[in-house]
Amino acid sequence: MTETATRHVLLVEDTLPLARSYTEFLKTGPYTVDHVETGRKALNYLKRSMPDVMLLDIKLPDMSGLEVLERMGELSPHCPVVVITAHGSIKLAVDAMRAGAADFLVKPFNAQRLKIALANLFERLEITGEPGSAPRLMVDESTSESDQPDDGSFAGFIGSSPAMRTVYRVLGAAAASKASVFITGESGTGKELAAEAIHRLGARRDQPIIALNCAAVPRELMESEIFGHVKGAFSGALADRDGAATLADRGTLFLDELCDMQIDLQAKLLRFLQSETFRPVGGTELHKVDVRFICATNKVPLEEVAEGRLREDLYYRLHVIPIHLPPLRERGEDVIELAEYLLAAAALEEGKTFSRLADDVKMAFRTYSWPGNVRQLQNVIRNIVVMNAGDIVTMEMLPPPLDRIVLPRSIKAVG
Repeated sequence: MTETATRHVLLVEDTLPLARSYTEFLKTGPYTVDHVETGRKALNYLKRSMPDVMLLDIKLPDMSGLEVLERMGELSPHCPVVVITAHGSIKLAVDAMRAGAADFLVKPFNAQRLKIALANLFERLEITGEPGSAPRLMVDESTSESDQPDDGSFAGFIGSSPAMRTVYRVLGAAAASKASVFITGESGTGKELAAEAIHRLGARRDQPIIALNCAAVPRELMESEIFGHVKGAFSGALADRDGAATLADRGTLFLDELCDMQIDLQAKLLRFLQSETFRPVGGTELHKVDVRFICATNKVPLEEVAEGRLREDLYYRLHVIPIHLPPLRERGEDVIELAEYLLAAAALEEGKTFSRLADDVKMAFRTYSWPGNVRQLQNVIRNIVVMNAGDIVTMEMLPPPLDRIVLPRSIKAVG
């Protein structure tokens, strides 16, 4: 098919307001949409016509989406299917992928997400002839906080604890503003994810977000990384080069680990914040840009100010909207929500059959302090999935140091 060809979409969705929304989403693209409310109607439709793609809600009033997929093998074996599911039913979506679905979307999603999923699907079809390839967890990243479901997912974050619900509210409010945002939290809590959420939820979502880790760039190159340089400015500057400030024009500049920036450069950054102008290293011409600033640190900013490592005036200039991301050990049952979400995703990617955690594993996860936070949990889950096989994660599969956790004898191995 050519890029401008009209695609025929069969939408199987029993909730009429959602069906109308999805149909509206596709009106501006090269799509025609037919809608049915039940799995039986979908199967009857396939006896008469072959759509280019089916959008299939996993939960239908008369049968499950999995049953529809199984019966499609006889009626329309070559029709690609994109499954629609809520976060709490991701396990069903993973089962659907194993049953032959090409991709899945996690509610709530917006028009852009739906169109991207379909465009990627048809691109894969044109390139390989096969609809399935490296499926993604599609989570809406441009919905306001008030539109979020009660399951505790928000713009890529997972968790319904009171602490995270507070974070979601602040992220939503910050996204609607141009004010500078100062994100704090331990390593692995999701500071970069928070910055990306603010950018993508805001008015600058169509412009770039440029991230710069102040701890990862050599001190002598940091100024050039931010402001760029002109040819001959220093040894090795063989040509003019734009810095992050220019690349982020009309978008967002995210300065991670701000407290590791050298103190003399902090003064230049402060002038940039106040005037929105800068000179590239070795240059004489002033450049003016429109940049929204988000910064982050895993340190305590006021302690850094007291120790003279962070300029007080820069701190107060950036500390307009503070957001603190709580460590995983303070998020209660979020650790289980996250673990189950990550398990489904990792099992799908690795071609394994893991579907749940044993009760004693859940207790071990709740007991452990998770010094590496969500990043450590991701690594633990990936290790388990890669190194083991089965349907249930058991204590014997836990890598160090979780394998040394001693639980009360009353905990059952499998719930």
